[in-house]
Amino acid sequence: MTDPQMASNNQTEINGLDVQAARETIDAIKADAALAKFQFRAKNSWITGGMNRSTIRDFYGVGREDDSRTADFVFTNGEPPVLLGNNEGGNPVEFLLHALAGCVTTTFVLHAMARGIHVKELSTQLEGDLDLRGLLGLDDTVSPGYEEIRIKLTVEADCPDHELEDLMTYAKQHSPVCNTVCRPVPVKITRIRAK
Repeated sequence: MTDPQMASNNQTEINGLDVQAARETIDAIKADAALAKFQFRAKNSWITGGMNRSTIRDFYGVGREDDSRTADFVFTNGEPPVLLGNNEGGNPVEFLLHALAGCVTTTFVLHAMARGIHVKELSTQLEGDLDLRGLLGLDDTVSPGYEEIRIKLTVEADCPDHELEDLMTYAKQHSPVCNTVCRPVPVKITRIRAK
């Protein structure tokens, strides 16, 4: 987010983002790289069948525990009947698409602001292909995860198409969720004994 256009832009808000606050954040992180270290957290409890519930509230960032959230965000994971559920909520692989869409969108808008680009409209459609034989352990050659995810972006902004294409590529490269999905990330699972 260090594009020279941001430094020369005199607007106070672009795409609903505070330009001065962005500058101050960047300057603070440049002065102290430790401020860039964040730890996000989620808690999950199984309810029944394929239904479970996640809560999100606290996180660590900018050198301290955050206290800005006064209530939990609650997300119910479920499954459709064909996958033995009752449509209690979106299923986890759908939540992954939701997280990916949200992160790519936010990254796109943030870097558009940094470049002085005003986004007038932005929406995404996502599709992910998954073969249940991997999940069910019926074929060890089939991955249990998505085989491919496609993101279709509809965007209108006050810049030429080639700048939008560059921004789309940049957003894909710098979106934390997209980057996590696009490369192998170590996931460690440990057992904590129930009390």
